[in-house]
Amino acid sequence: MSAGKSSERTVQERAGLALNDDFLRKAVRFTTERLRSGKRKAAEEHGNWDEWRERGRQIRLHTIAHLDYYLGLFADQARANGVHVHFADTAEEAVSLALEIASKHAAATVVKSKSMVTEEIHLNRALESAGIEAVETDLGEYIIQRAGETPSHIIIPAIHKNRYQIADLLSEDAGERLAPETTILAGYVRKKLREKFLAADIGVTGCNFAIAETGSIVLFENEGNARMVTTLPKTQISFMGMERIIPSWSDLEVMATLLPRSATGQKLTVYMSGITGPKRSGDADGPEEMHVIVLDNGRSLQLGDPEFQELLNCIRCGACLNACPVYRHIGGHAYGGTYSGPIGAVLTPALNKNVAEWDDIAGASSLCGACYEACPVKIPLHDMLVSLRRRKVERGYGDARETIGMKAYGSLMSRSKRYHGFLRLGRLGQKLIVRNGGITLKLGPLKGWNRYRVAPGLAAEPFRERYQTLEAELRQGLQELPPEIAERMRKRIGSREKSAGGEEHGGRSPGVAGSSGSTLES
Repeated sequence: MSAGKSSERTVQERAGLALNDDFLRKAVRFTTERLRSGKRKAAEEHGNWDEWRERGRQIRLHTIAHLDYYLGLFADQARANGVHVHFADTAEEAVSLALEIASKHAAATVVKSKSMVTEEIHLNRALESAGIEAVETDLGEYIIQRAGETPSHIIIPAIHKNRYQIADLLSEDAGERLAPETTILAGYVRKKLREKFLAADIGVTGCNFAIAETGSIVLFENEGNARMVTTLPKTQISFMGMERIIPSWSDLEVMATLLPRSATGQKLTVYMSGITGPKRSGDADGPEEMHVIVLDNGRSLQLGDPEFQELLNCIRCGACLNACPVYRHIGGHAYGGTYSGPIGAVLTPALNKNVAEWDDIAGASSLCGACYEACPVKIPLHDMLVSLRRRKVERGYGDARETIGMKAYGSLMSRSKRYHGFLRLGRLGQKLIVRNGGITLKLGPLKGWNRYRVAPGLAAEPFRERYQTLEAELRQGLQELPPEIAERMRKRIGSREKSAGGEEHGGRSPGVAGSSGSTLES
């Protein structure tokens, strides 16, 4: 998927550009904070949110573990309903299938609802090269298509733009000045798209979920454009990542609870459409011919991989982007691929076998775990990022300076006398560069850190050296307490010292051992 590479710049260079774009930073910060607050409120109102997260996780784990069965069942049921089901191993194969269908119907215009899979395979570019007009009908997608950009967020493609920038863009498209008011801008786009819906030869959609038991696809949306895309054109093509499947309609209840609350804080999306085959006799609307293209494009590489199979559990809600402190500062384009944020930092290298052009994306994370806490199906993205970094080094993409530095760090930390000797030298040496308790020098390894913050200096007297004095003060204080309170304090201190001594000599509490064992078993 080398075509997905947005530029020759590294993640660090793209992030630097984003950090210097005040419009982008303010727009992304404002919208992600609103989405996070909405998600938090929706989860609290729901009540037993973690129980539903676990239910969602179990559904996804089961489905992916039996993916071949459910894909086969879906294909059989969909074909029985009159749907043409195609399986594409690569992005190129998926595009070729779509072009064949378009050629068969002599299509001149295609209208599209929002679909990250079509962004992944660069369908619009291929349609335009074939002389076919491709029109995005989601408002955010329409805006970035006019701007010649790619989505910056899974749920809100134009999150990086404010209404003034959008007004400038649409005014140029309209040939007249449009006021930067939401109703005016949306009204202009609505009027333009109405003509496109009526004239379109083919409607293209993604697929939020496929229902194996009935061969149906389900679309979540808030604008109603997907309804137009799937009812007015005579031919419909739906692109589906091979993992976007669940066993039954009862499982959809769980996903319909988790996805909108996690994505936008809504209890339900405004429109949720279940489509089971093309138009039937007596139906008032719908396509006369329906195709579903099931895409692999590297997804099957994760099957059976104990570190990355859970990546396929993703329901594309975007909650991890809204929670990520890195994404909230740099937006989506800094990641350089179709998918951004924590999920993109894992998914892009994983789908591409972590090849050289993507080997730096896994470093675009603080590993704080906020993505895991936000994920409605509990995908351990922070653990996967660590695994990707390890694989990067194992496959020869590591930085030689980093390798030398880590070896030096390991040697230093392996001997306590060596470590404390280094600290003493450090406290002496830092006197040349510490000002007001901090280091502002932008040199060597401090350069990146100190561009945006101040590195703290080493304490003049470390805690270990202060401990004896503090302990004497504590025992003196115990003598001044009432006898019964002092005795309880002595017992508590003695208990902690005994516990600390056990750990120092390799002891481990039963809870820690149990936790470690469970992790290994799972």
